[in-house]
Amino acid sequence: MSAYNSFSDQKLTTLLREGDKAAYTEIFNRYNSLLFLHAFKKLQNREEAKDVVQEVFVKIWATREEFVLATNLAGYLYTCIHHKILDLFAHQKTVTKYTGFLQHFLDESKGNTDHLIREKQLSLIIEQEIAALPPKMREVFELSRKKQLSHKEIAGHLGISEETVKSQVKNALKILRIKLGMISFLFFLIYF
Repeated sequence: MSAYNSFSDQKLTTLLREGDKAAYTEIFNRYNSLLFLHAFKKLQNREEAKDVVQEVFVKIWATREEFVLATNLAGYLYTCIHHKILDLFAHQKTVTKYTGFLQHFLDESKGNTDHLIREKQLSLIIEQEIAALPPKMREVFELSRKKQLSHKEIAGHLGISEETVKSQVKNALKILRIKLGMISFLFFLIYF
């Protein structure tokens, strides 16, 4: 048992500012579960809640040297979670807005030959980027998106865990989002 678990939040934040990894670990262990539950109540999505909490802890470590605690640590962490959730909601609203805009644009120009040529070119680029994924990730991704198998079905088919399937699909989407850019990625989400 570490002596750190008996330290006050104030003492831990002082040690954190000095770069003490054990103090950071104690803060994480002390608040991770509580923050996750708080985020999950608001988001109703385990993965998003985990991501939000992880982002807060990553930010704390990255800015540890400038970390100044004006209130109590729990209040500070809950405020950070609250702001990350608001940012996430704003981002989701923006994506929904642009997806709707893109869908409207595509619906309006269905008969346009130029549009069809661009659509084919974009589809070809997307297919090339999917083909460039690591082999196992590509296989999982194609079973998910093209064959529309559930994560459970893919896991059974390939003899891997559902968590591995989820992780592979999530990582593939991240890679494609980076390589294709926002407009191409939105096109991909609509048509694949």
